[in-house]
Amino acid sequence: MSTKSYSLHPDFRRLSFVHFPADISVLPVCNALLSKIIDNERSSGLVRVRKKEINGYRGTRVKLLIYEPFDLPNDAPCLVYYHGGGFMLKAAPFHYKLMRAYAVSAQCKVIFVDYSLTPDVIFPTPAEECYKAYIWTVKNAANLNIDRRRIAVGGDSAGGNLAAAVTLMAKDRHAPMPCFQMLIYPLLDSRMGTASMKKHYDTPVFDSMLAHLVWRLYTPVSPKNPSYASPALAETLEGLPPAYIETAEFDCLHDEDIAYAERLKRDGVNVTLYNTSGTPHGFDAVSDSRITKKSIKIRVIQLKTAFKLHSERNKNERQNRN
Repeated sequence: MSTKSYSLHPDFRRLSFVHFPADISVLPVCNALLSKIIDNERSSGLVRVRKKEINGYRGTRVKLLIYEPFDLPNDAPCLVYYHGGGFMLKAAPFHYKLMRAYAVSAQCKVIFVDYSLTPDVIFPTPAEECYKAYIWTVKNAANLNIDRRRIAVGGDSAGGNLAAAVTLMAKDRHAPMPCFQMLIYPLLDSRMGTASMKKHYDTPVFDSMLAHLVWRLYTPVSPKNPSYASPALAETLEGLPPAYIETAEFDCLHDEDIAYAERLKRDGVNVTLYNTSGTPHGFDAVSDSRITKKSIKIRVIQLKTAFKLHSERNKNERQNRN
């Protein structure tokens, strides 16, 4: 099957021949170029950008970007965000635009995590680094003027995997739970046995052939905690925070995302599932598409709703104590 045969919405036809690099020898060059973007991120317009570096996992260091709307009040909500890229690529230019959009539109701080990548590291390093970034945010909430009870996690693709893993780790380690998880076309199931995984072996941007490479690099040996690598393998999802899951139609991950949403619902977790149409994996890189704009609007609404619910809950708890 040729990628030309997919009925992409006209907005995304420019992505027809865009493909994730399958040759890992080009990764150092790609990441060197992408590193310049994060290094050059600066405050501008409505958003202040601050940089921080924290301890990671087993000697690693993790860079953070902190996005803050200039007019944000104290005790603000926060989104800790993990970018996509198959665990092997740094964030793309559109990720930084999205961080600014989330910060301004959802009126929250955004902490963007530049975690370590394969093949230089393997699981569990990226997941543990992302968990460390979340816990650092919780512990430093007062200094960051963040309401520690209104910290959400989110991510796209491999970043969606990491966000889901962080919620499982927080639950198992009895840490404060994120108030919400925003999972955008997330990579969740290392078994790769769904119908969409078998069907979409040559889709634009990302396909099942690449998914095999991603998992092979991320988990070259069997993980001791498999659900932290592949959240779909968790025995139960009970007790996890409310979730928003968004899918792309022409994406090998489509069916595993729906299955994860259904499992969350069965295990008593409040879930909103939004299936986009005519879209490939990574469609939101096309920022001028009305479909992308609608998705971003829905994501922001979901974030604001989660933040508001926890704000009202916190207010009621304080009133009851008094």
